Amino acid sequence: MNTEKAWKVIENPHLTEKAMDKVDEDNTLVLMVDIDANKPQIEDAVEHLFDVTVKKVNTTITPQAKKKAFVRLSETDDAMNVATKMGMM
Repeated sequence: MNTEKAWKVIENPHLTEKAMDKVDEDNTLVLMVDIDANKPQIEDAVEHLFDVTVKKVNTTITPQAKKKAFVRLSETDDAMNVATKMGMM
């Protein structure tokens, strides 16, 4: 996956207090993603852009018809570092 395509999959980080708690406690990033993106595409985009290993991806559709992805990283990677690179911290 190229960088341009990866950024089309990942729209922006979800910046809420709950999302920050997930980063700290669960090593999980909370991202708003393209509504048509599937879990493997989200996993590939995160791995390509941030050079991390994704353990699991969960998605949900919000009442505003946006897709939210919960991306859990492996134990060897730190979600806080990725969040800092994305400008969340």
